[in-house]
Amino acid sequence: MENLSERNEHTSVSGAYQQVDASLIRFIKGKGGCTQKQIEEETGVKILFPSSKEDNYIVIEGNNDESVTKASEKIAKVLEEVVKSPSLDYSHFISLPLAIHTELVGKLQDFQNAILGCSDSGQEGNLESNSNEDTSEDSNDEGKSISVKLEVENKKEHVRVKIDTTNANSDASKNPSSILSELGIDKSIFIKPKTFHLTVLMLKLWNKDRVAAAADVLQKISSEVNDALDNRPVLIRLKGLKCMRGSPAKARVLYAPIEEIGGEGRLLRACQVIIKAYVEAGLVLEKDAQQALKLHATLMNARHRKGKKRMRRHDSFDARGIFLRYGSENWGDYLIQEAHLSQRFIFDESGYYHCCASISFPGSMQVE
Repeated sequence: MENLSERNEHTSVSGAYQQVDASLIRFIKGKGGCTQKQIEEETGVKILFPSSKEDNYIVIEGNNDESVTKASEKIAKVLEEVVKSPSLDYSHFISLPLAIHTELVGKLQDFQNAILGCSDSGQEGNLESNSNEDTSEDSNDEGKSISVKLEVENKKEHVRVKIDTTNANSDASKNPSSILSELGIDKSIFIKPKTFHLTVLMLKLWNKDRVAAAADVLQKISSEVNDALDNRPVLIRLKGLKCMRGSPAKARVLYAPIEEIGGEGRLLRACQVIIKAYVEAGLVLEKDAQQALKLHATLMNARHRKGKKRMRRHDSFDARGIFLRYGSENWGDYLIQEAHLSQRFIFDESGYYHCCASISFPGSMQVE
């Protein structure tokens, strides 16, 4: 906080500049300006916000230094709580890019197209019939409506009849998009193939200084990371599917498990070196520092859903049909070539997340 003061024969005004990143200013204002109003009323100051999104500071004006300091402390407390809460989303993460492997990107695109029916109009029917298997002990088939063919004077006619005891598929006439909608599946919950990656660590870097510090940390530990890898290339195998949250019937995150080829644990050791460095630099939230690392490659995530269904607190989708078709899928073996400090929601020309800093792994210059 930088102090400033203005005095004349009529007034005595104290003030201070306080650096606040543009992404955090809305929290100081609060909903409808309630947080700003509360701080101003409790401390007797006036909080002035920047007129430009390029400015990263606010001005606190008060009758004396004590009131300004008190207001500044309250603002700092608000920001501290916000950073720890889900209200402020993660802005960056340490990623191990997999989208650099064009063969894998192609497989992921085929996976997405097959489920959404972009390349084969018959795929959804198989997906739907597998996914809507009856899981209850009692099944009531009364009143099912089916289509049958009758031969009448050498002409084939289609009629609809009522059958009380036959188990027929009443959804046969539904179009593919309707079936997918009932399963909770749409394009927005798929991970974009060109962003496919392994996540090592999530970060909240809400100003340029913290981004620069995070980039510096990654560059400085390059040799230590390579030492953890024994300065040898590390390959992983992606095979099958698993749910991180929920069950196949009510999946929230669907991912491909990874296995380090050779089973030496070198990749895990390298990732622990990265995590330790960021924790020691004070760039990791306490709750995140305590979480056990589970490397995985996310394929579908209900949290990414766009539209009305995203409003549900525990959004999910029915992945039983997907498991039947891809549960044993061999996605292939791939070389881990780099670690990136990636920025979320911003993408480079390649389609991958914007790279703020990167380090190379052993064997990264090898061609697939």
